[in-house]
Amino acid sequence: MLEDRDYMRQASGGLHLSATVSLIIALVAAFLLQMTAVPWYVTQDYLALSLHGILRGRIWELVTFQFLHVGLLHLLGNCLVIFFFGRELEWVLGKARFLTLYFLCGIVGGLLQILGAWVWPSHFGGAVMGASAGGFGLVAAFAALDPNRVLTLLLYFIVPLRMRARTLIYLSTGLALAGILFPSSIFGGGVAHAAHLGGIAVGFAWVKLGWHRDYVRLPWEGIFDRWRGWHPLQSRQRKRELVKTTSAGVRRWPAAESGTDLPSEEFISREVDPILDKISAHGIQSLTERERKILEAARNKMAKR
Repeated sequence: MLEDRDYMRQASGGLHLSATVSLIIALVAAFLLQMTAVPWYVTQDYLALSLHGILRGRIWELVTFQFLHVGLLHLLGNCLVIFFFGRELEWVLGKARFLTLYFLCGIVGGLLQILGAWVWPSHFGGAVMGASAGGFGLVAAFAALDPNRVLTLLLYFIVPLRMRARTLIYLSTGLALAGILFPSSIFGGGVAHAAHLGGIAVGFAWVKLGWHRDYVRLPWEGIFDRWRGWHPLQSRQRKRELVKTTSAGVRRWPAAESGTDLPSEEFISREVDPILDKISAHGIQSLTERERKILEAARNKMAKR
């Protein structure tokens, strides 16, 4: 939602961690517990993702495997990806949708890896750990939003490389496909390539389906609202009256000095959405006074819902 964005909230006292930083803290804390307090057999048999575990009903492994790592460098690499790509994505998506995207990428990536283990157990049969499926999903969503952004990457944390975001995701997708089709140490033996590919697919689809925009409802949103509004014994006449009453009153947003009085969906599409895209590309400091007033009007309207 609009009010979930950092730049749409009123300043308040106290420490407020971003979802990106909170997620990294959780990953580090889970790694410390994994290394010091959790027995290895528990990690392998009940928390890491495996076909064996899923077939025995341990569905929670689709989430818990995302908090485990095989070593410090594995953890460091995933945390860096989440930090550098997650900050801007959270700025665009808001905390709730950012976390939903991240964990959905991990879950779908895990399911694709499990499917591979079922079809080709000799190649995909091992237990899976790591946040890389969610991390690759964040990279894909970032690249779909800003494909021409020039990135500076450190190969093996040492060699600097510069490339566009879309080039990075093309390379990542190619390596994942190569690792799946031609299992070899050349393409990273022991790497969950199918999980990476699943994360990339979800991150790319998230943006292409428009789910990064506040006013586009996610498929599972409003299910309980629709269920609560279902009254099978209600007369047809009453339903027609409700439909007529609802359609007659179209909500309208404040004009925000634009000289027009638009319905909410059109106001967001024509006025608010381009401003959010501008913030994503150039930062909030790039806004004009009129654009700031439009955002303030939108935030006030959302607060009254």
